[in-house]
Amino acid sequence: MLDWIHHLDYLIFAFVLFLILVISFGSRSRVFCQYLQYMTGLNLTPQEVQTVFRKRGKAGVRELFLDLLIREDLADDTVVTPETPPEKPIADLINK
Repeated sequence: MLDWIHHLDYLIFAFVLFLILVISFGSRSRVFCQYLQYMTGLNLTPQEVQTVFRKRGKAGVRELFLDLLIREDLADDTVVTPETPPEKPIADLINK
């Protein structure tokens, strides 16, 4: 009887690990969208990312990201050159 309960513990542990794996794979697109919003200001929904990933794979998501980033950059009227001074010193952004 104790041997059966011992195996049940392993089975429950394996199920919990599998559940964590499924949840982590399911949340990848949401985390990616949050990262894009925070780092670039681009708004994408997880459904859009999942659709592009299903149709075109990682390369398609990469192309979508680059296309949106270029469009966002072109929509901004300010021209940035190497001689353009930064809006804020970089050290101020790091030392908060």
